[in-house]
Amino acid sequence: MNRFLGAGTVLALLSACALPPEGVDEERLAMFDSAVASIGCDLISEADYLPVELQTGLTRSQVIEVASYKTLREEGVKLSNGGFRLKTGACADVA
Repeated sequence: MNRFLGAGTVLALLSACALPPEGVDEERLAMFDSAVASIGCDLISEADYLPVELQTGLTRSQVIEVASYKTLREEGVKLSNGGFRLKTGACADVA
């Protein structure tokens, strides 16, 4: 058996093991998706984070943690400007 796993295999294993941030349930994750879609699918600046926080009831820290969780699960990507783009649901077709 090969002892070395490819990067894709390791990423798949890590994303399968990713757990949502503490205190964030499935309902809040769905609210996050809806809130991010409502602002155009990207979290970049204060103008993006504030409405997501207000719509979800999550703190800034929790919003950042959910974005990281979504990235691990390949439901979002980090942007070159340091932001986050959701790529599922209503945001699946955003370029």
